[in-house]
Amino acid sequence: MTELSEARSAGGTEQIPEKLTRDELRELFLFEKLDDAQLDWLAHHGDVVTASAGETVCSEGDPAACFWVLLSGEMAMLQTVRGDEVETTRTSQRGTYGGSTQAYIPNAEQTYMHSLRATQDATFLALPATEWAEALREWFPLPIHLLEGLVVGMRRTSTITSERERLLALGSLSAGLTHELNNPAAAAQRATESLRSRVAGMRHKLGMLACGKLDGETIAQLVDLQEDAVSRAETAPDLSVMEASDAEDELGDWLDQRSVAGAWDLAPVLVAGGLDAEWLDKVERAVPEGSIEAAVRWIAYAVETETLMGEITDATGRIANLVGAARQYSQLDRAPFDEVDLRVLLKSTLMMMNRKLEGIQLVKELDPDLPKIPAYAAELNQVWTNIIDNAVGAMKSTGDGSGTLTIRTRRDGRNAVVEISDTGPGIPEDVRPRIFEPFFTTKDVGEGTGLGLDISWRIVVKKHHGDIRVHTGPGGTTFEVCLPIDGPTRETTPGDDVDD
Repeated sequence: MTELSEARSAGGTEQIPEKLTRDELRELFLFEKLDDAQLDWLAHHGDVVTASAGETVCSEGDPAACFWVLLSGEMAMLQTVRGDEVETTRTSQRGTYGGSTQAYIPNAEQTYMHSLRATQDATFLALPATEWAEALREWFPLPIHLLEGLVVGMRRTSTITSERERLLALGSLSAGLTHELNNPAAAAQRATESLRSRVAGMRHKLGMLACGKLDGETIAQLVDLQEDAVSRAETAPDLSVMEASDAEDELGDWLDQRSVAGAWDLAPVLVAGGLDAEWLDKVERAVPEGSIEAAVRWIAYAVETETLMGEITDATGRIANLVGAARQYSQLDRAPFDEVDLRVLLKSTLMMMNRKLEGIQLVKELDPDLPKIPAYAAELNQVWTNIIDNAVGAMKSTGDGSGTLTIRTRRDGRNAVVEISDTGPGIPEDVRPRIFEPFFTTKDVGEGTGLGLDISWRIVVKKHHGDIRVHTGPGGTTFEVCLPIDGPTRETTPGDDVDD
């Protein structure tokens, strides 16, 4: 079976052994300027094909086998837009064409960019794409060269600019991540330095206690008291400023009465550890006269050491969470296509963007019962990043730069829905129809490539067979990302690559 026959069979059309004459071809506006030799070529290579009303002549995404020209009847041109098949053109004008309209570009896999459907009984001239492309390049070398350069150049520009968009986003997130990591790392470093001096002090005071020739029973009591102090420090309640001040004054008086030097320095440490004068009375009873200061300072070092270790634990935990979020965001240790929890992806993205969200109130309403979906996790994280970045930019562009960012997830039938809402000024009416256009941006020159939402749309619609809906007004904007819970298949169809 020939390529042309395969295309006809796939399109549901019936072959009629009929050819157009040179004069009939000249009546079509497409061919009226061709010379006799060129018309003879068309007459030889083109076949007349019929299609009944409702039959599909060619389908979007299939290999582009033919260039179709309407001869009679009526046809509709359709394209898949955000998961729905949309009729873009309906015409009965003779000579209207479709199908393999970019066959002249060499060394590229050609697929139909749209579907053609007969809305009434119709006849078409079918030209085999490969031979038709060769004829075009031979007949019109300069125009074809210019067209080829235009199409290929736009694709190359789109690919390069898409990569730049990703690198800009990555650079921004990396700067934020570095800032976020620096704070806990510096806190851990400061706590470690303080801990080193406190441990040295503890060793010194222990030596002083030992030189006082304490008996074993006394040392055992002090060790027990130290352990109790550490336990109290771990569960010490948070006091108000007034409560803490009163407690410190009371402990300061207790220490002053016993001639303990630096009472004003020791009191806050002991109070922060949950210790009071009644508890210190136990220490006084446990040690010989003259050893109370060394004993209190030894216990204070233990309390402060526990506090510092808590700070180190918090700081390193924060670092671990940030690294985990970065790993989750990038998905470097996971398969590109996997079962994913949308809540986890959103949380990792928000943590990565934490610095950008400064001054913005964040509201999270994440459905705990939302099932996992099969998806390209790293690319969905790019979608959240692009939409949230735009939302934050919109809110910070007006007023005092504050606002509320709301992230919601819910289930809608067979779809998982992620809503990202802002309280910005909304999208102007004249801009709204163009927000998904590649290279369209309202940002200043150099601040945006105009590909963020275009890339997001292609990731959601083309790769995941989902949809992006936008609701906007003076009170803000909401993006709804709908993803099928059944998910896309692992293999994407031709043209699904978001860099195409």
